[in-house]
Amino acid sequence: MNMIASVYLWFSLPDNWLGENGILTRLAEHIYYVSLSLVIACAIALPLGVLLANYRKGAQVAIGLFNIGRALPSLGIVILAIMLIGYETSTVIIALVTMSIPPILTNTYVGIDQVDTSLKQAARSMGMRRGQMFFQLELPLAFQLIFAGFRSALVQLIATATIAAYAGFGGLGRFLIDGLGRNDTPQIIGGALMVSALAIVSEWVCSMIETFMVRKWRAGKIELSAT
Repeated sequence: MNMIASVYLWFSLPDNWLGENGILTRLAEHIYYVSLSLVIACAIALPLGVLLANYRKGAQVAIGLFNIGRALPSLGIVILAIMLIGYETSTVIIALVTMSIPPILTNTYVGIDQVDTSLKQAARSMGMRRGQMFFQLELPLAFQLIFAGFRSALVQLIATATIAAYAGFGGLGRFLIDGLGRNDTPQIIGGALMVSALAIVSEWVCSMIETFMVRKWRAGKIELSAT
């Protein structure tokens, strides 16, 4: 009970919320690391996944190579990047992007690849161009699987972005590292709770987006199977 009260007290102190080392600043840093890494990962993985699904040549090899990066320790990638690039925020981003590409790439490839070939042929016979077929047929049908990869990468990024603090940068991981250094248990628990809360909120937002998009596409779906 005393520990619960101590954690509550830590959250209730205004000094812990404001300033360079405050909760709001660290939260903003954490969201920045996650958002930038996710955007870069999507920019790489989504087009590559679609390309591999449509041409299939070397698909398994490419996906296997990216999955090797997922098996590498994130902190090790950060340290290696620091040695090669220098002490820059980009070193953390490289590590986070490396581990977030595989779930997005794999799910995009599988989702597009599983779209019924007869539907694609029907779309071509209707005069659909490649871009139209992707946005009006393939993406709506594969969306849930692709988005599942996105959600997996997002939650994983939120948890793993704490490595930025190990490398001397910011983010919510600072509360864990600094708390361990000072033997400040309420701060450690507070940092862990915020990381968990951010992951839960992100999952909820993603769930709402997925529900909205699925309903939208179902309402205006193309009935190719009837043609």
